[in-house]
Amino acid sequence: MAHDTTPFEARLRTVAEIVERRLEALLSDTPRAGEIARPARLMAAMRHAALAGGKRLRPFLAIEAARMLGCEGEAALRAGLAVELVHCYSLVHDDLPAMDDDDLRRGKPTVHKAYDDATAILAGDALLTLAFEVATEPADDVPGEVRAVLAAGLARASGLAGMVGGQMLDLAAEGRWGPRALAQADIRELQAMKTGALLAFSAQAGAIAAQASPEDEARLLAYGRALGAAFQIADDILDREATAEALGKAVGKDAGKGKGTLVDTLGIDGARAECDRLVEAAAAALAPYGARAEVLEQAARFTAARKA
Repeated sequence: MAHDTTPFEARLRTVAEIVERRLEALLSDTPRAGEIARPARLMAAMRHAALAGGKRLRPFLAIEAARMLGCEGEAALRAGLAVELVHCYSLVHDDLPAMDDDDLRRGKPTVHKAYDDATAILAGDALLTLAFEVATEPADDVPGEVRAVLAAGLARASGLAGMVGGQMLDLAAEGRWGPRALAQADIRELQAMKTGALLAFSAQAGAIAAQASPEDEARLLAYGRALGAAFQIADDILDREATAEALGKAVGKDAGKGKGTLVDTLGIDGARAECDRLVEAAAAALAPYGARAEVLEQAARFTAARKA
């Protein structure tokens, strides 16, 4: 029986297609104004990383948060593209042998497997720096102050006190520099940084793009933080229950390395209950917007219920 696509799923796919087209243009072999050359192997590796499909949840959150606040222009799309490029870079580096040492990503060889370690490092570096070029490039309908605030927020979410810092805590949790037993508070902190910070900023970025009030920005950040925490719990549950074929990557690696997750501390049923609680917290942050927030609320529920 054919599966009927819901309006939410149709919207998610539409935004993903828009993002994909813009990424394809950004990652073409043709040098842009002011560039000397684009090395062919580097561009191919960047495309391998960034055009591998996926739901494009992070740009979706940015674009839909801005749309909820009345902004549907270039500013929101730029914000989404910048966040997605940072996310793609992080996956390339996370997959490296020195980090998580993964061979598959979305059912395809990871960049270091398809090319080599050096190319993968440079492709990740290039995707990261391109993200800030996209965020800060002059545009007629995006004021300079908005671009600056967006870039600063993206740096904070992806850097030492956000995603990169979280990855460092994740490596420490493997016992690389000595045994480290993680309490539940440690696990929540690690996950809020490694995964949650960029997801939370994705929603906040939509408010920044819309030049929204501080109150709106705080609500979207609270929504994004709850969604990000729910996303990671759902991911940990999938890592225990799903197959490698369904996820397109190896499963059970965290348990094999002795990393603690909320699945370990709460149990599967407790983790599911906590995930549900976080989804309701995300929805509660959107309550002031009423029906306008329907798409973002569905995004939170979709995130927790996903099977891949």
